[in-house]
Amino acid sequence: MNTLEGLWQGFQVAFSLEGIFFVFIGVTIGTLIGMLPGLGPITAIAIMIPMVYGMDPTIAMVLMAGVYYGAVFGGSTSSILLNAPGVSGTVATSFDGYPMAQQGKAGKALAIAAIASFTGGTISIILLMLFAPTLAQVAVSFGPVEYFALMFMGLIAISSLSDGSAIKALISGVLGFMAVTIGIDAQTGTPRFTFGNSNLLEGIDFLVVALGLFALAEVAFLIKHRNHVGKTQNIGSLKLTKRDFKEMTGPLLRHSPLGFILGVLPGAGATIASFISYMTEKRFSKKPEEFGKGSVKGLTAPETSNNAATSGAFVPLLSLGIPGSGTTAIMLGALLVLGINPGPLLFQDHPEVFWGVVASMYVGNVFLLVLNLPFIPYIAKILKIPRPLLISLIIMFCMIGVYSISFNIFDLYLLLAFGLVGYLFRLFAFPAPPFILAFILGGMMEQSLRQALTISNGDFMILVESPIAIGLFILSILSFAFPFIKTRKIQKV
Repeated sequence: MNTLEGLWQGFQVAFSLEGIFFVFIGVTIGTLIGMLPGLGPITAIAIMIPMVYGMDPTIAMVLMAGVYYGAVFGGSTSSILLNAPGVSGTVATSFDGYPMAQQGKAGKALAIAAIASFTGGTISIILLMLFAPTLAQVAVSFGPVEYFALMFMGLIAISSLSDGSAIKALISGVLGFMAVTIGIDAQTGTPRFTFGNSNLLEGIDFLVVALGLFALAEVAFLIKHRNHVGKTQNIGSLKLTKRDFKEMTGPLLRHSPLGFILGVLPGAGATIASFISYMTEKRFSKKPEEFGKGSVKGLTAPETSNNAATSGAFVPLLSLGIPGSGTTAIMLGALLVLGINPGPLLFQDHPEVFWGVVASMYVGNVFLLVLNLPFIPYIAKILKIPRPLLISLIIMFCMIGVYSISFNIFDLYLLLAFGLVGYLFRLFAFPAPPFILAFILGGMMEQSLRQALTISNGDFMILVESPIAIGLFILSILSFAFPFIKTRKIQKV
């Protein structure tokens, strides 16, 4: 079956009454879940597995896929309006989305996020349709060495996440590394930095850190400076100017394929894709000083990338049977329950599943745009809620979201602890993004390095034996040197 025949079969599924209904239900549920801080799509999809048992496998996958990319689409709302990331993939969205909301441009920020999400999702679906089998082979070629090089490239950009002191950014990154080492060592089974507390054996969940450093830190700041903050904020216009569209065009075209490729790599996912896109855009921007202060490019890049990555995550899932994230791992379990074995033979044995999911994404992205854009003025009115009530709601949603992860009260204490750390960061001008980035990449980087050294019996030369790794290391060096070269050229002029 060629691509056109497969896509025709997929659209027959997507445009059937049953297909349209379940796509709509999936993206609606996903959007609502994404808007709530801490409540990601994993829980929703896990709950759906018993519900979809006995359903047609294609329709069941269409429904769960809709929840997945719908949650990432909707997760930007709480990141922009409340500085409380709805899902982990929208943390980078808050870096410029929330400052725009503070400037009275919440409507504009939400409109940019919706358009970027739609564009990134649509372009990545086209790439998924054209290159899924080929990219599946590329994903398989990534071993521990290549993953270490990729994580190294991401960490090189820590300094670009700070507008102030590079030393403070480095300190923040080191603290993130320290936090991610807490728990049981995956290779030796030895507890590390748990101080005899059994609650720390499984480590610290990412959302506990993200909601503490951003949402609760913002709450503490608002309470401390309540006399200097207005009770309400202007929502602003939804209209985007020609200049806005011009600024968006570059990031849309650059980060749709980048996010898709990073989404294809098992273990990377929307979170890493959004961070790498944000840092790349800032590092090569002519006006990097605007990032973190409400930059259109700074909002467009991660929103485009994280939605593109969600489509990319289906490549290893469907083509190889390899889940790239917790959400796709749950979906893999659902496929097996439904009697479908994902892998290279899926295209031959069950082409309707693959092409049905792909075609439903086209329809789902249109639904998401139609659902979100008209309701932006009403969604943005969250900012009109009286400040004391809004603060109470943020705290409540954060605590519900964190507690729902493991149903452990100790995580609530950790949430408060990271909220205090985030407030101290703001007080002493330490950037929080390097902490988050090091926390995300640190564990994967350590694991990849140790696996590589185990394979080579401790020989570090293995790190430069892979052409892919060498290419990534070269890109890291160029990325690190580029700002210095650019500064030198400006000084000469």
